[in-house]
Amino acid sequence: MPYEKLEISAETPVYSWANHPLKADETKMAQNVASLPFVFKHVALMPDVHLGKGALVGSVIATKEAIIPAAVGVDLGCGMAAIKTKYHVDQLEGKLKKIRLDIEAAIPTGFSENKDIEKTVTNWQRWSDFKDLHSGVQDLEGKALRQMGSLGGGNHFIEVCVDSENQVWLMLHSGSRGIGNILASCHISTAKELAKMAGSNLPDPDLAYFITGTPEFDAYWRDLQWAQEYARRNRDVMMARFKHIVEKHVAGGKASKPLLEVNCHHNYAEKEIHFGEEVYVTRKGAVRAEEEDYGIIPGSMGAKSYIVKGKGCNHSFCSCSHGAGRLMSRTKAKKAYTLDDLIKQTEGVECRKDEDILDEIPGAYKPIEQVMENQNDLVEVVATLKQVVCVKG
Repeated sequence: MPYEKLEISAETPVYSWANHPLKADETKMAQNVASLPFVFKHVALMPDVHLGKGALVGSVIATKEAIIPAAVGVDLGCGMAAIKTKYHVDQLEGKLKKIRLDIEAAIPTGFSENKDIEKTVTNWQRWSDFKDLHSGVQDLEGKALRQMGSLGGGNHFIEVCVDSENQVWLMLHSGSRGIGNILASCHISTAKELAKMAGSNLPDPDLAYFITGTPEFDAYWRDLQWAQEYARRNRDVMMARFKHIVEKHVAGGKASKPLLEVNCHHNYAEKEIHFGEEVYVTRKGAVRAEEEDYGIIPGSMGAKSYIVKGKGCNHSFCSCSHGAGRLMSRTKAKKAYTLDDLIKQTEGVECRKDEDILDEIPGAYKPIEQVMENQNDLVEVVATLKQVVCVKG
């Protein structure tokens, strides 16, 4: 779908890939970001765009000589990992519940932590840089060690999926856990304090920013990169444990090499070249989709998910959506749906079916098929997946 230019009053244009008009509060949020003087070229909104904090979730914001910590968000480096296995759906028969229970026993969810710290965690080279992180996290190294290899809560998940050719895939969604959240919160507070001291006339306090060349920018950028690497490592540790569980049930514990591996962030910022200039690209709920980049776009726990390859669309800053996007808030979902609705909407999926995960009901999300249709100029579909096991955070 070709993008459309939003009718807003701001010097920087906003291009949207959504197939519906934005609501008034969403339009205002997009306009606020587009009015900032350091935004480069335009703001790009992905098909799954919805309300966030400061900036819309599903925003791609390129900036020159500044960055907005709240636009990056608090789950630094949150993203997806997936592997295509050599196993066939027939090998899962009669084993789904056992696999789910083993996953839940081996990978902590919610606020839980690992009781034992494995070597793949302690061997991570970036622990030596912990002492250089923000002073607000210096008493949290032990917690960060115990949380690496844990899922977290909210919309984080682990899934066994099957593609259209009945091949088994393993997929998970998680980020930088408590350490990333606290690091981000510390820097967002600093940015807001600086804006207040400077008497900045910001359209939204959550758009407080750091300017390149300042100690505050350098400290944030250093901690951001560390947290993004932590998030990637966290997914790797969980995926190795997850793969071992599945291999135990379908191959008698014999390990095999994945046919394809994908690991991508969707809440992060990086330095990139766009339109011939070096810029800071913030993807708040968006995946990098440069030509030949592999990405993962999950649906809800009762819908399809997609492995994609980027087409390198310049106007989206080589980006695509990060999922289906919420249709309603968690609170609204709990009021609108019942446990019976959840059971019906997750039919055929081996998962928990209780009121604690009612806010993650598929009906609370946009139809993933429509989201995919809106971005056929951004990505091509490599594989279409359907989950058969889902473990929620």
